[in-house]
Amino acid sequence: MIRSVTAFIDPEVKQWSSRARLLHWLTFLWLLIGLVSLCSASFAEADFEHNDSLYYLKRQLIWCVVGNICFYFLVRTPIKQVLRFASGGFLIILGLILTTYLPGMGTEVNGATRWLALGPILIQPSELIKPFLVLQSALVFGRWFKISWEVRIAWLLMFIILLGAILLQPNLSTTALCGMGLWLIALAGGLPLTYLGGTAIAGVLTAVTSISLRSYQKLRVMSFLNPWNDPRGDGYQLIQSLLAIGSGGLWGTGLGLSQQKLFYLPIQYTDFIFAVFAEEFGFVGSLLLLVLLVTYATFALKVALKSSDLVQSLIAIGVMVFMVGQSLLHIGVATGILPTTGLPLPLFSYGGSSMISSLCLAGLLIRVARESNQAEVLSLW
Repeated sequence: MIRSVTAFIDPEVKQWSSRARLLHWLTFLWLLIGLVSLCSASFAEADFEHNDSLYYLKRQLIWCVVGNICFYFLVRTPIKQVLRFASGGFLIILGLILTTYLPGMGTEVNGATRWLALGPILIQPSELIKPFLVLQSALVFGRWFKISWEVRIAWLLMFIILLGAILLQPNLSTTALCGMGLWLIALAGGLPLTYLGGTAIAGVLTAVTSISLRSYQKLRVMSFLNPWNDPRGDGYQLIQSLLAIGSGGLWGTGLGLSQQKLFYLPIQYTDFIFAVFAEEFGFVGSLLLLVLLVTYATFALKVALKSSDLVQSLIAIGVMVFMVGQSLLHIGVATGILPTTGLPLPLFSYGGSSMISSLCLAGLLIRVARESNQAEVLSLW
């Protein structure tokens, strides 16, 4: 029974191509490190708030099971069949995002209305839409020159509505990530550079306008440039993150021994979980995590190049953007390279929507690898 629902404990994996198997175990390793890091980053606050040091880990494991079932389904379902659900799934989740604006429907957390409450469970539709966005954008841009102008314009409008709806929640970071993902998939799909150049300019202008109109976003940018101007206010979170990373030194303080997570660093098990990881595992551990991300990106790119079907290639590229690209953005925020945003670290940060979305994306990439890799199956052991 366990093997039937747990994709990582699966005897059939031995029959997959070598590239698909490597991506499978890289995903498993990534998830395992993430769960250990979450346990360490969250136990102090969980014990203080809920009198249960494993409170957040237990709930994350439940979402892991749900995400694992989705993963299991995707790695065994042909991409052509999965693509049949792309349009409908995209529109349904887009509808859920728009529902957050209805009075009494959206749930506000930390000043943003990004969540819907299903009883005691909070879901974040802007996270859940990422796999469907990858599928639908790959479908549209992969067949761009075969579809009518009416269909092109209709889906471009849907993408614009999505970005606008996420931006107004407000959620500039996820809007920017989704916009970059769409742009890169379109670029890989061979769309004319005149279209892409105009879209890039429009995106930058939108971001600048949003920052100009929202004082808190402007303050984030200013505090990012020099957090020590307001060390007890807008710069506090970044300063604590930098202190955590710097305290890690070369080898780190050791698993569970972070000091900054003890009520100094805010949101330490979601938006700034990398800072806790860097403090406990040091420069060496952080470097190894970056090696894992680069390795994952390299194999994702190889899958994209190996595939003879453009739509499948674009799916692989989209997964790489949302898994590895988002991870690098998260790390950039924690290290002060980028302005403070609310992007989770995939398979690390606490949150059911992010966990399910990330495992679905990983499942899509492995499925593409299974279908596109025509090389001989080799044993890894």
